[in-house]
Amino acid sequence: MGLITAALASASNVLSEQWKDYFYCDALPVDVLAARGRKRTSGSGNTQDNILTNGSVIAVADGQCMLIVEQGKVVDLCAEPGEYVYDMSTEPSFFDGGKFVDNLKELFLTIGKRFEYGGATPKDQRIYYFNTKEIVGNKYGTPSPVPFRVVDEKVNLDVDISVKCFGEYTYKLVNPLLFYTNVCGNITGEYTREQLDSQMKSELLTALQPAFARISDKGIRYSALPAHTSELADALKEELTATWRDFRGIELQQIGVSSIKANEEDEERIKQIQLNATYKDPTQFIAAQANAMQYAAKNEGGATLGFMNYNMAQQAGGNVAQQLYQMGATASAAQPAGWTCPTCHAVNNGNFCTQCGAKKPEAARKVKCAKCGWEPADPSQVPNFCPNCGDAIGPEDFT
Repeated sequence: MGLITAALASASNVLSEQWKDYFYCDALPVDVLAARGRKRTSGSGNTQDNILTNGSVIAVADGQCMLIVEQGKVVDLCAEPGEYVYDMSTEPSFFDGGKFVDNLKELFLTIGKRFEYGGATPKDQRIYYFNTKEIVGNKYGTPSPVPFRVVDEKVNLDVDISVKCFGEYTYKLVNPLLFYTNVCGNITGEYTREQLDSQMKSELLTALQPAFARISDKGIRYSALPAHTSELADALKEELTATWRDFRGIELQQIGVSSIKANEEDEERIKQIQLNATYKDPTQFIAAQANAMQYAAKNEGGATLGFMNYNMAQQAGGNVAQQLYQMGATASAAQPAGWTCPTCHAVNNGNFCTQCGAKKPEAARKVKCAKCGWEPADPSQVPNFCPNCGDAIGPEDFT
C-alpha cells in the first residue's frame, strides 16, 4: 500500500503542477532591501511554492532585480523591467507550447523521480526580489569627536583637532548576487535595512577618520566640508569599498554634512596660531599696538591720570612703532626687486615666470654714437648708420 500511495502522490503532484505560474512582487518600500517572490494562486493552481514550471512568467518592475535560486544556488537573475519567462527544462508542462510528446516523456520521468522520494519533489526553487533603488534617509553622527588635521600653508599651520560631524547618507544595492550570498540568504519573507543599519553606520563612522585625512591633504578646512560633500563621498567610497561593495554588493552614493564643529579649545588654539603667524610680519603688529595704546589711555582714575597713561603709552608705542617700521623696511629692502611677466602679468624674481614659464625679458640697452654722441629718441628703433655723422652703429655704441 505504501508504494501505491507514493505512486499516486507522485502522479497527483506532477499533474497538479502542469499549470504555468505567475510570480510578482509588490513595490518594495524604502525600508525593504530584499523579499521573496509570491506566486499568484487560484483554485486550480500549482500546490507547491518551491517549484517553477517551464514557461512560467516572472514580473520584474523598475528598481528591482530578480534572482532564481535552485537547491540553494543562484541559477539566473534579471534586472530589466518586464516579463521574464522561465525555461530551465527542469519541470515540464503540457502547456509549454508545441512539445506535447517531449513533455509527456519528461512528465513520466519526473513521476519516476518523485516516486523515489515518496511522492515529494527533490527540488527547491525560489524567487527573490531585491530593491535596487537609492536608499535614502540614513542618518549618522559621531557619538564622540573624531580627529581632523587642519593644514594652512599660508600661516604654517598643521595641527590635529577633534570634531563632531552629523548628516545623512544614501546607498544603493549594486550587486544583488553578493548581497544574497553574504548578507540575507534564504529569507522566508522580507529583509529590512534595520537589520543592517547599525553595522553600516558603525563602519561609516570608522571610515570617517581616514576620509578626513584625505580631505585635509587637499587643503580643505573642516568648516568648509559642507561645500565639499562630493570629495568626502569619494574619500569614503575608497575606504568602504572592501566591506561594502566587494563583500555586500552595496555602494555609497551620496553623503550630506549638516553640521561639523570643533570644540572651543581647538577653535581658540587655531585662532591663536593664525594670530601669532600674522605678528611675524613686523608691520602687521602696528595696528594691534595702536589698539593697545588706546586701551592703555582709558583709565577710570580720572582725566589727568588717563592723559598721563595715554602720553606714556604714546611715547612707548611710538618708539616701538618706529622700530617696527624700520624692521619692515629693512625686510622689504632685503628682498630682490621683481619683474612683471608681459604674458600673464605675474610678479617674479627669477629668470623665468613661475606661472607661465616665460623667460624674463632683457632690459633695454642704451644706444649712443661713439663718434658724435647722437642718441635715438626710441631705443628700440636703432638704424645701422648714425643719421648725424654717418658712422656705422656697432657694438661699441651700446651701453
